[in-house]
Amino acid sequence: MKVTKENSEHYHWGDNCSGWHLVKSKNLSIIEEYMPGNTQEQKHYHKKAEQFFQILKGTATFEIEDDSIEIKEGTGIHILPNTNHRIRNDQSHPLEFLVISAPTTHEDRFNSLK
Repeated sequence: MKVTKENSEHYHWGDNCSGWHLVKSKNLSIIEEYMPGNTQEQKHYHKKAEQFFQILKGTATFEIEDDSIEIKEGTGIHILPNTNHRIRNDQSHPLEFLVISAPTTHEDRFNSLK
């Protein structure tokens, strides 16, 4: 089946952020996400899942443990399991990205204590 945002399951998260489940299985999750300017998610970690974020539009700031790193459009970042992290959009314009998780992060997301 051809996959598009229009025929994928949509959900809202955070402060006016959106996600589309392009692939949603027990072993693999691929989500296209949209974050308006000046938004962020809560810092968290996954016990089992590793993730790869590919920035499609904009510049993302990732907090990984105690470090911050900017990831620009056309580049990505790999996050290993048990790593505290979050993505922020510190820009005034929207951020669009893919997040690929293996296995899925469903029931594998834990808020960071730090």
